[in-house]
Amino acid sequence: MGIFYGSSMPAFIMLVVVLGGLAAAATGRSIATTWRPLPILFWFIFLLSLAMRFLSFALFEEPLLSIQYWLVDYAILLGIALASYRMTRTKQMVTQYSWLYDKTGPFGWKLKPGQQDNY
Repeated sequence: MGIFYGSSMPAFIMLVVVLGGLAAAATGRSIATTWRPLPILFWFIFLLSLAMRFLSFALFEEPLLSIQYWLVDYAILLGIALASYRMTRTKQMVTQYSWLYDKTGPFGWKLKPGQQDNY
């Protein structure tokens, strides 16, 4: 076994980072598009990380019940999902409420000058 992640770093990168990352990005985008609250994303990524842990076990004989490896999977997938969620939500806010918000970057928006947030 390697120091960082099991016996095969390329397998980890292809399975968790690439395939799992694509699924996490799609999940984050889907949660944002349907205007669901952010805590739902944590639950879906938890389930996805369990699936990635099982696939690592089944395909590459990695440890199935390793908290350390699962936490690495979860953290990477959650980071990707949160970035996708926030980028999608930013696009939604500045598109749907174009009279109220300006885009400040890929992850944020601000009130236009002279506007007032009533929340």
